[in-house]
Amino acid sequence: MAIQVHLDELLKDRGMTAKELCKWVGITEANLSILRSGKAKGIRFGTVNKICFYLQCDVGDILKFDGQLEVDEDA
Repeated sequence: MAIQVHLDELLKDRGMTAKELCKWVGITEANLSILRSGKAKGIRFGTVNKICFYLQCDVGDILKFDGQLEVDEDA
């Protein structure tokens, strides 16, 4: 995956559980799990905004680009 998700590290650093973040952000645990695993195909800016607010972080702390081009096989 060209975009890597680093939510687990941020949650651990902040002493927060995924369940707490879900409650504050307003997403299901299943959707957060998909995002955390790196299997999400997209995420709403509003959701990213809330995650950044509650984790007191920047978008770049959550999402990292690995420098590779990923070709979408579904397209």
